[in-house]
Amino acid sequence: MPLFARLYNFAHWLTQDRAAAEDLVQETYMKALRGFSSFRQGTNFRAWIYKILRNTFLTTEAGLKATNMTSLDGDDEAAEPASAETPESSLLARLNQETIQNALEQLPVKFREIILLCDLEDMSYREIGETLGIPMGTVMSRLSRARKAMRELLVAKPQGASR
Repeated sequence: MPLFARLYNFAHWLTQDRAAAEDLVQETYMKALRGFSSFRQGTNFRAWIYKILRNTFLTTEAGLKATNMTSLDGDDEAAEPASAETPESSLLARLNQETIQNALEQLPVKFREIILLCDLEDMSYREIGETLGIPMGTVMSRLSRARKAMRELLVAKPQGASR
């Protein structure tokens, strides 16, 4: 299935729940298959299917605020430490990853999705604009605001942790 892993990753970040992400991706593929006749050859398939996923998410989550839950499944995705790593460096790397993940989860969906599409999915501004249905100027300004909010969350985190 084209783009399955990437769609699941994006869905998981949006929903913050594995089962909901699986359901969202399944629903996305069903809608894409039903509406494949509306896909125009020569256009961007990736942007088209991401747009279906996003719209499906927005309609199933309409009116609900995203919850700020921390995943307890972090061990599933932990990589084996490299031989050059020390336990301390491994712990610091994991804490940094968790700090970034927690900050990303605190962002509003419109900021979270634009960071994910740009920085994790490597979409161009044009592709992001097609996916989200917004002009390229809006993509750039929203991305700038999202990154600023992310920086503020990451800077605020260490201050709140000091005693």
